[in-house]
Amino acid sequence: MLGGAPEALTCSRAGCADRAGWRIDWRNPRIHTGDRSKTWLACDEHVDYLREFLAAREFPLTVSAVAEVDA
Repeated sequence: MLGGAPEALTCSRAGCADRAGWRIDWRNPRIHTGDRSKTWLACDEHVDYLREFLAAREFPLTVSAVAEVDA
């Protein structure tokens, strides 16, 4: 649906609607304190692109698999 809310666990790469399997936690040390971080989600195709985008800016980051929780 155009303009609708994204599905849970959707890749954060612009234009991508694939299901995310990776979580990238990062922060910009110039504006974020050590206890504040942001999270991007990534599909298998875009995890390296998003990680390299942040690493090129020397932002501290961690990449981990998204843990599925059975309800």
